[in-house]
Amino acid sequence: MLERLNQAMEYIEEHLDGTVEVAELARIATTSEYHFRRLFSALAGMPLSEYLRRRRLTLAGAEVLSGERTLLDVAVRYGYTSGEAFARAFRAMHGVGPGEARRGGAVLVSQPRMSFRLVIEGSSSMQYRIVEKPAFRVVGRRARVPLVHVGVNPAIASFIRGLGRETVDRIAALSDQEPDGVVSVTEFFSDSREEGVELDYYHAVVAGAEVEVPEDLDVREVPAGTWAVFSNTGTFPQALQEMWRDVYTQWFPSNPYESRPGPDILRTRFPVEAGQAEAEIWVPVARAGR
Repeated sequence: MLERLNQAMEYIEEHLDGTVEVAELARIATTSEYHFRRLFSALAGMPLSEYLRRRRLTLAGAEVLSGERTLLDVAVRYGYTSGEAFARAFRAMHGVGPGEARRGGAVLVSQPRMSFRLVIEGSSSMQYRIVEKPAFRVVGRRARVPLVHVGVNPAIASFIRGLGRETVDRIAALSDQEPDGVVSVTEFFSDSREEGVELDYYHAVVAGAEVEVPEDLDVREVPAGTWAVFSNTGTFPQALQEMWRDVYTQWFPSNPYESRPGPDILRTRFPVEAGQAEAEIWVPVARAGR
């Protein structure tokens, strides 16, 4: 998988002054476009679109300083339809406009070319199982919240506090299958996994079609499919967030599965020991290449 990802990175470099087709990147990596975008974001620490923008502006910066092409020619070569649009993007990355950079020999920002390699640190173990799950429903309360990579998400914490004990107990009573009890369900509606991007969050349970749902609760229908279930125990929320990272940077590159569209489900339980949590993550997956 990593070899194919690096072949896709070669394709990007060869097409920075043209069109980079995500479908072709996915074909080279022998995966779906959906999984390629998610995997790239996890490995690179930025969305694919942001990496392409920064690489193009890095090359454009070098050409601006060289003076061999007009500024408009440089803009058009790297995909900008006008000098004004190019100047705005150039200034946003480099801190100066292209004309000023050419006149004054400014110091510019560079986005290095990326390649991927797998590093296994061995600092924590990650257990997983594969589950074929029939269709089910996510039943509970939904909120739109920003993504937070490190630490407790204050928007989610505030939302849960606002539900009240009576509502949470009513939701919990509807659980009739695994993952059992109240769970956290997240679903993204963009390719970006940047800090602050909005997502749907459900404080909910997993329930079958026969469960009667009160009218004041939100429902997300989830079709049948395959799920990879990961579990660990450790300091909350650090161990959980590290497990999310390891799923995409270690497990996916070394296993014959890819992510597929659908919600991610988190089941967290807190044992007696303070600050510790037992976490279980359900990620929708499919066999790679199918």
